[in-house]
Amino acid sequence: MNTSSCFDGGCDCGQVRYRLTGAPLVVHACHCRWCQRESGSAFAQNAMIESDRLQRLAGAPEIVLTPSASGQGQRIARCPQCRLALWSHYAGSGPLVAFVRVGTLDEPDRLPPDIHIFTSTRQPWLTLPPDARAVPEYYESEQVWQPASLERRSALLPRIQAWKAAGRPWT
Repeated sequence: MNTSSCFDGGCDCGQVRYRLTGAPLVVHACHCRWCQRESGSAFAQNAMIESDRLQRLAGAPEIVLTPSASGQGQRIARCPQCRLALWSHYAGSGPLVAFVRVGTLDEPDRLPPDIHIFTSTRQPWLTLPPDARAVPEYYESEQVWQPASLERRSALLPRIQAWKAAGRPWT
């Protein structure tokens, strides 16, 4: 994973601009059928990062509640003008973690996937590189995440638990 300090991105029309103020916790290429349908492609590539490391530079995205495979929904931040999906928040971590669409970065090639997940439903014509880390479904974070990301996750977990315990409405 690239550990450069900042990654800028935004929507197609330029109304919404953002910056990741640090390296993501992990970058997933998700091959599940749900992500294929939502992205309109063979997989979705998301950089998972703490929301307080996602800085808005211009504009305000519209938050759209959509269904998810878990049944708990996800909130997708979309440009209100061009409707491009920029990032999502899932029910498991609520507003505290963002799953940023890597393709919306100005330099998406700086964040290749750390792991390909749900490859059991990967499109059969898609060949992964021989050295790509891939799993049929999901994995334990300790098996993939870098030590610094695991430390950040440990610091984040009490905040997620408090958010859940407060009974914040999600759907």
